[in-house]
Amino acid sequence: MAGNAIALKDEGNKRFQRGEYAAAEGLYSQAILADPKNPALYTNRALARLKLELWDDVVADSNACLDRSPDNMKAHYILSQAELQLRDFDNAVDHCRRAHALCVATDDRSLTQITNHMLECKRARWAEKERQRARDLVPLEAEVISLLKKYKQTAVEAEEDEYGRTAVAAEYDAKLKQLGEMFTLARRASAETARRIVPEWAVDDITFGIMVDPVVTKTGKSYERAALLEHLRRQSTDPLTREPLTVADLRPNLALRAACEEFLEENGWAVDW
Repeated sequence: MAGNAIALKDEGNKRFQRGEYAAAEGLYSQAILADPKNPALYTNRALARLKLELWDDVVADSNACLDRSPDNMKAHYILSQAELQLRDFDNAVDHCRRAHALCVATDDRSLTQITNHMLECKRARWAEKERQRARDLVPLEAEVISLLKKYKQTAVEAEEDEYGRTAVAAEYDAKLKQLGEMFTLARRASAETARRIVPEWAVDDITFGIMVDPVVTKTGKSYERAALLEHLRRQSTDPLTREPLTVADLRPNLALRAACEEFLEENGWAVDW
C-alpha cells in the first residue's frame, strides 16, 4: 500500500507543478487512503487545498500532519497561512512563530518567506485590533452623548424659571460640544497612526524593514536573521565591515527581538513602512 501511495503522491506532485491543483488534491487524497500514517501526504494535500482556497480543509490537513509529526515546519507554515485567511490572527502568528523557529533550527531556505509571512500576520492582527477599537468607539460615543442629553433634559426640567433653564441648557450644550470634540480627536489620532516614526533600532539595514528575529554579529551590529543569512549565502563577509563572517559567528539578540515584537504589537502599520 505504501508503494502505491508514493506513486500517487509523485503523480500528484506533477499535477501540482502544472497548476492542476484540483487533480493534485484528488491524487493526494487517494495516497492518504493508501498510507494514512504518512504525515508528508497531509502537507501535500494541504498545500493543494491552500491553492484552492479551501481554508478549513487546509487547517484539518495541517493538524493531521502535526498529530503525526509535531515539529513539521511545513505544516506549521501552511496552517498559519490558512488561519490568516480565516482571520484567526493569534493562531496564525503562533504557528508562524513555530515554523520560523523550526526553519532557523534546520537552516531551511524558506526563512525569508516565513519571516515575511510573520510580518503579514502581525500587520493583519494589528489592523483588526484597530478596526475593533474604531467599532467600539462609535457606540460608546452615541451612548455617552445620549446619556448626557438625558441629564440635560432632567436638569432643565428641574429649573423653575426660564433664565435657569436657559443657563443649564447652555452649560450642557457646552459639555456636549466638548465631548464631540474629544471623540473627533480620538478618531483623528487613529487615522494619523501611519504617520508615526519607526525607531532606527527596529530597522534592518539590509532590507530596511522591521526586524522580526534580529541576530548580532561580532561587531555588535544587529540584522534580520533571514536577510543576513541570505547575504552570507552570497558572500561570507560582514555587510558593514566586509570582514570575514560565518553563521557560527551570529548570536540571537533576544532583547532587541522582544523590543521589536512589542513595537509591532502596538504599531502594525510599521510593517509597510
